[in-house]
Amino acid sequence: MTVGASAQTPAAETVQIKAEEHWVMKGPVKLYLYRKRIVPAANERRPVLFLVHGSTISSRGTYDLILPGNTDYSAMEHFARLGYDVWTMDHEGYGHSSRTSDNSGIQTGVADLKAALPYVESVTGQSSVAMFGESSGAIRAGAFAMVEPNRVSRLILHAFTYTGEKAPEMDRRRKNVEAYKANPRRPFGLAQVRNMFDRDVAGKSDPALIQALAESELKFGDSVPSGTYLDMAINMPMVDPAKLRCPVCLVRPEHDGNATEEELYTFFRALGGSDKQFVLLHGMTHGGAMVGAHRKRLWHVMHTFFQGPPAPAA
Repeated sequence: MTVGASAQTPAAETVQIKAEEHWVMKGPVKLYLYRKRIVPAANERRPVLFLVHGSTISSRGTYDLILPGNTDYSAMEHFARLGYDVWTMDHEGYGHSSRTSDNSGIQTGVADLKAALPYVESVTGQSSVAMFGESSGAIRAGAFAMVEPNRVSRLILHAFTYTGEKAPEMDRRRKNVEAYKANPRRPFGLAQVRNMFDRDVAGKSDPALIQALAESELKFGDSVPSGTYLDMAINMPMVDPAKLRCPVCLVRPEHDGNATEEELYTFFRALGGSDKQFVLLHGMTHGGAMVGAHRKRLWHVMHTFFQGPPAPAA
């Protein structure tokens, strides 16, 4: 399937976006899935885009942030209007999904995706999805695509960390390893959301946006899982590039303390397939990219990669 090749933007006045909540079970763990799409004609199938969230903000805060009267921050709205069938999920311990004693590390996220994707396929009738992950969500997505290659047709890894060597944010997390080991959850509040946006380059984001995002997430509590922070500090690498055979787009923000350009070039060169792209986004920071000032540039990169026609047969 050429993902997005048939995706067109319908006239705005005719578009009706349908939102749906779904649930799947991973053993005793209840996982929340969320879907947005244009209301289709009978039996119409659309290319499926699956979005994987990161370490701090749950799925809808990352990909479907709706401010009063303003859907302009919602990637799910944007891609639904382009003709995609857009899905995301809350990983174990986040958002609407079950809270457990698990610290929801990368492998827990992979298990979540293993539970979710067969269900998405059964609902949509599509045998594979285009997948996007950011930050630790990119690691989850890459690790999933390694072990379930037939379920991911095209993959974008945004703000990805390969080894974390010489990366300032990974050095900071290594100093807190014992705290992450001692507690499966870490504190969450306005300060943590503000740090997401200001950590790499301060003062570039709208304070009202930061406040709105914090408020949307605080309804789930004042803590989030610590497992991805622990993994990124001491268990990297967790994705073997040689085992990724689908087309891959690696997107690096200009300002990103989670990884160096050198480690990402190493990863890019080692990718198992020859259909690959490396995109550097000038001015973008690591945190909050999907709702930040540069979001539409990232959305453009995503759509261009997903809608690309396949290479002709030899």
